[in-house]
Amino acid sequence: MEAIDETAVSAQLDTKEAELRVGLGELNRPVEPGATIGFGKRIGDGTSEAIQRMADASSSQALSQTLEQVRRARVKLAEGSYGLCDVCRAPIGEARLEFRPWSVTCVEHAS
Repeated sequence: MEAIDETAVSAQLDTKEAELRVGLGELNRPVEPGATIGFGKRIGDGTSEAIQRMADASSSQALSQTLEQVRRARVKLAEGSYGLCDVCRAPIGEARLEFRPWSVTCVEHAS
């Protein structure tokens, strides 16, 4: 495994964390006052809104999980274990770390 450029990795993690925070902020903003959802027997605007909110909740959960991985990668970088799988302690492939610098597990243990 090549030597890790900690400065570059840290910058990539900073960029990803900022991107995730913006995305989460947009998905988690409060509902506007006076906005309501109607749930009736017929498909209509209320149904579309409800479906969109369920999709947003799922997206928010995915972004939150990625943010946790970014935070964990930052801790691993600080403690000197960056690039090692959290499960088996084997090196994480260079291509995986290049593609996803916040990877904390090898491909085998990614789930």
